[in-house]
Amino acid sequence: MIGFKISAASRVGCVRETNEDMILTDDCFLRDDKLETNVEISQVDRYLIALADGMGGHNSGDVASSDALHSLQFFFNDMPVGLKPGDFNEKICEWLSSINYTMESKGRSDQRCYGMGTTLVALAYYGKEFYWMNCGDSRLYRVHDGVLKQVSSDHSLSNLLGSSQHSNVITNCIGGGCKSSYIDLVQCTADVQPGDKFLLCSDGLSDMLADNVIEQMLNDGYDAEALCHAAEEAGGFDNVSAIVITVGH
Repeated sequence: MIGFKISAASRVGCVRETNEDMILTDDCFLRDDKLETNVEISQVDRYLIALADGMGGHNSGDVASSDALHSLQFFFNDMPVGLKPGDFNEKICEWLSSINYTMESKGRSDQRCYGMGTTLVALAYYGKEFYWMNCGDSRLYRVHDGVLKQVSSDHSLSNLLGSSQHSNVITNCIGGGCKSSYIDLVQCTADVQPGDKFLLCSDGLSDMLADNVIEQMLNDGYDAEALCHAAEEAGGFDNVSAIVITVGH
């Protein structure tokens, strides 16, 4: 039996006027708000936890993050039962093509949405298996035996060039005029262990707080709201959103 204790929070930060981040936990969409919930994962057919960071350098980032998460939720819940991991991967790739086309079409019909784009990071439970997925530079971390490790890879210019300094220039995203969009999708069932914690966050958190600070806060039991508040205290230069998942029996 696997249970999740979930805390989530999304805040505008200290500089920007609009929050372009959005969070999804199952059927709850979150922006400028917080949430705490518990779920017995083993007793449900499927469960989706995701975070999208609308791209501030493009029009309507808030629309892009919302459209992506609403589309993914519908697509995920509409999947037939019994898909094998390879088939699940193919379905998610189909969704990515679909949402990219939808965003491009929306941009052609509404100038305010032209070029809009978003990142996506998610943890999904389907068919008794866990998967993580990533497109862009929002992050998924895992804390195992007290040690924090970034699971996802940033699709960013700095990562591409091997620089330790994070760059806000991303090389892959949903929409945003990206012509070769792709999504990292990994089956991670063996890595979801009781006592572990997972953190999904936008770069508004990871840019403000060093990994060792995040590690210490998670080990000390801080929730998503406290992490976001700490990022704001450190400057809050961007929207900041986080989801903390504590894995239990």
